[in-house]
Amino acid sequence: MKSFALDHPLDPFPLRHTLRGYNTVKAKADLKAGVTVALLDLPQGMAYAVIAGLPLWYGATCSAVAALIGPLLASSRHTILGPTNATAFITFSYFASHPNINQLALMPMLVFLVGALLLPGGYFRVADLAQYISRTVIVAYVTGAALLIMVNQLPALLGVTIPKGGASRTLFGTLGALLDRLAEVQWTSVVLTAATVALFVLLKRWRPQLPTFVIVLVAMSGLAVWMKSSGFHVVTYADAKFTVYDLLPPFPDFLSKDVAIQFSQLFGLAVAIAFVATLEQSAMSKTIASRGNYRVDANQDMLSLGTANLACAYLSGMPASGSLTRSALNFESGARTPLSSMINGSICLVGALTIGPLVAYIPRAVLATLVICIAISLIHRRQIRISLRATKSDAFVFVVTLASTLLVPLHVAIFTGVGVSIMLYLRKASQPSLVEYEFNKEGNLAEAQGKERQNPSISIVHVEGDLFFGAAELFRTQIQRTCSDPNLKIIILRLKNARHLDATSVMALEELIRIMKKADRHLIISGAMRDVVRVLKNSGLIEVLGRENLFMGNASNPNLSTRDALKRAQEILGFREADVHIYYDPRHSRKGEGGGSAGSPAG
Repeated sequence: MKSFALDHPLDPFPLRHTLRGYNTVKAKADLKAGVTVALLDLPQGMAYAVIAGLPLWYGATCSAVAALIGPLLASSRHTILGPTNATAFITFSYFASHPNINQLALMPMLVFLVGALLLPGGYFRVADLAQYISRTVIVAYVTGAALLIMVNQLPALLGVTIPKGGASRTLFGTLGALLDRLAEVQWTSVVLTAATVALFVLLKRWRPQLPTFVIVLVAMSGLAVWMKSSGFHVVTYADAKFTVYDLLPPFPDFLSKDVAIQFSQLFGLAVAIAFVATLEQSAMSKTIASRGNYRVDANQDMLSLGTANLACAYLSGMPASGSLTRSALNFESGARTPLSSMINGSICLVGALTIGPLVAYIPRAVLATLVICIAISLIHRRQIRISLRATKSDAFVFVVTLASTLLVPLHVAIFTGVGVSIMLYLRKASQPSLVEYEFNKEGNLAEAQGKERQNPSISIVHVEGDLFFGAAELFRTQIQRTCSDPNLKIIILRLKNARHLDATSVMALEELIRIMKKADRHLIISGAMRDVVRVLKNSGLIEVLGRENLFMGNASNPNLSTRDALKRAQEILGFREADVHIYYDPRHSRKGEGGGSAGSPAG
């Protein structure tokens, strides 16, 4: 463990490098960026709390705490941590499918588990594995989550109240319940929705540099106040007002008699949130770092994310992740150092402490419309088109992941998509193709023409590629097909270019050896390199094979082991020479292989 830590060091306080040489020029740039981001962060945080099914102040405090704590350990200069679409809706999806669970009571424990998973994950370099997750899975997952978010906000957008719990919290349940209540649609909510969309689109098109989100929220809240003063009914967050005393959530209770039950209930969800947060953080930080021409350490940022979530467990109660929208705005606003995030967090903290009574003026339809506008921005048509048209396997993965996202809880859907993509990759990587070669009349190796064989006694099987668990069964089947020749007495497995032998392949080999021994046949291994021999030795297969039937590879003369294996085969058969047939994968053959003569040992 000590040597691992020395080989993979993480910086305990990377912010100290920022503080060296910090000057007023950088401070002014960070102040400007921090204020700009805060104007988006605070209202957007509350919107994500709505998505998660939590009180508004959970999003406000998460924006503040994560933005303040994250930069202390982050390697990225521009990352803004806080609530995001993905983590918020995973949270909602889980508790929507478990309506009998008290969400508010379990949120601190959930966020603590997320942080507790991320911290050792950063230490053990788990973030490096994010590069092996198919981009198609992420595109489909985000697309499905965006559609779910939009459907979930439709009732508030139309001013319709749908009872919580049961089927009404699923995709089709929400749509069905909404259709049943179309007669209850409130025209004031529809008017506010239309005005919100018009102003949002207008500002995005003509004044994109302005803080669109906060301007629309304030303007529409003012319109709602005027409508209410004129005697019209407007549904607002009047019942969601909060005070300073409401901001601090209950702490995770590790002494409760139900702690074991809570752990079992929340662990799978915590793993999913930590997984998605790591993907978001890694992709976002690398994208922005490439624009800023500097490098980031994904594992250092994972450590930062874990620390921020531990802080949120005690000071907020909502999981945090890396926000691409706010981080990109931070970069475009000219931020120079991570201190811009801390300035943003400080402003969000002041806002959370002071705006509690003001949320009563925010119309539910307006915030729901802004949430849908955010969700629409997550759908990238070009990426969807590429995923569906690139390959058949990509299209299949996209459809399965999207369907899973829409039909099952999101913490299950993400792993369904990842699992399907991995299985399809393994299927591609585990399809060996063996072609039979034999010596022709001229004494040279040539592909067998399907005519009657020359009564071979020895068959050399050239194995090239990965012999992992996915290829084990096909490998064994093809070898057994070779053994169908009743005249075959000995098979020489040439493993010079075989890699990644694992337990499944070892067991397949052992079964093959025992079957051949019962039939009075023999298996000889030649050309095995050190890593393969180590697996054979550790698994005890050498004793089953017989040490006299194993010939290690020689890097300086790779054909030497095959020559010795042929001698051993001739010794077993009791005669000096034997007809030899060669099997090898022509896709991996190199120039010069495939030719030889009967008088010389085959490579």
